[in-house]
Amino acid sequence: MTDFAATRTLFHLPEGMIYLDGNSLGPLPKAAQARLTQTLADEWGEMLITGWNKAGWMAQATALGDRIAPLIGAEPGSVTCGDTLSIKVYQALAAALDMTDRKIILSDTGNFPSDLYMAQGLIGALDQGHELVTVAPERIAETLSEDVGVLMLTEVDYRSGRKHDMAALTKAAQALGIITIWDLAHSAGALPVHLSTCNADFAVGCTYKYLNGGPGAPAFIYVAPRHVEQVRPALSGWLGHEAPFAFDADYRPGGGIERMRVGTPPILQFAALDAALDAWEGVDLHDLRAASIALSERFIAEVEARTDLVLASPRVAEQRGSQVSFAHPHGYAVMQALIARGVVGDFRAPNLIRFGFTPLYLSEEEVVRAAEILAEILESGSWDRPEFHARSAVT
Repeated sequence: MTDFAATRTLFHLPEGMIYLDGNSLGPLPKAAQARLTQTLADEWGEMLITGWNKAGWMAQATALGDRIAPLIGAEPGSVTCGDTLSIKVYQALAAALDMTDRKIILSDTGNFPSDLYMAQGLIGALDQGHELVTVAPERIAETLSEDVGVLMLTEVDYRSGRKHDMAALTKAAQALGIITIWDLAHSAGALPVHLSTCNADFAVGCTYKYLNGGPGAPAFIYVAPRHVEQVRPALSGWLGHEAPFAFDADYRPGGGIERMRVGTPPILQFAALDAALDAWEGVDLHDLRAASIALSERFIAEVEARTDLVLASPRVAEQRGSQVSFAHPHGYAVMQALIARGVVGDFRAPNLIRFGFTPLYLSEEEVVRAAEILAEILESGSWDRPEFHARSAVT
């Protein structure tokens, strides 16, 4: 059994704060501080440009991909790291569209807007008659058809935590000749993911949420080994070239997943992420999932026993990721009042207060106390102060 009391000691958690927002930004791993200091002083400071060779900077994108791979059920050598999630969505979608003559991209209305924006932008750039079709999440299966070229979904909905059945939808889509792309932003590090077993074609994800890589931490992309040598990179950056330092005038894609690299990697962010991934050594993802469900179920029970808030997430735990949302007409102000009391979650428009459950560092006692404080705020009406209604840039 995974010892979550031990993993908790690996993170810096501010005194007096109950942190329920790891689904948006993970806390600082203590090891990341030391690793960044080492990278700054010993590598950048002393090695300067020679660090690309002496410190192995150039190989880190794929090395980190190989560390992430077991957390998402991917084959070795099938994941690389770098750039942002939006860029990785663009890469995956462009590659998938290049593999089919069909023009419809199917997604759901609950998908993260940036994924949809990237699809819209790519459609405009291609100008080949592609169409983005979005339907309610529960209608995805019935909307699959031989007219659809690409199915692009986020496994866990960022607002409600509703979870798609990756295996079933991938199988149904591929039976109709549809290429699948899965966004794992709210899955990687939150629950077991089985890309290889599910036979997924492409997947992307970020590392600053449950993987605790820090603000702006690099994204990752997965390409199924059966596709990777045929994939044509739309963003043909120099580090995806077969021989970057040959400085050829024409692009030749690198071998395997290396071709999905784009530009110069963010070495300081890589250092923090590499240290953060140390926390996953010895963690059983099935233990993690069981603990996450236990924490979220306890929170729901405590909140519903103390308040009249309406659950906005699936009632059945297996149909959720590792987050829970409740609806309140003044959700933004309620969340600001909670944060002022040391309970940190976040708000998602139009009316959801959202809470993430991360067993690596969250205890049952904290979950119960968070529900108590939420009930006190609602009963007293203390949320209804002008300062709690004032909107910040990030919600």
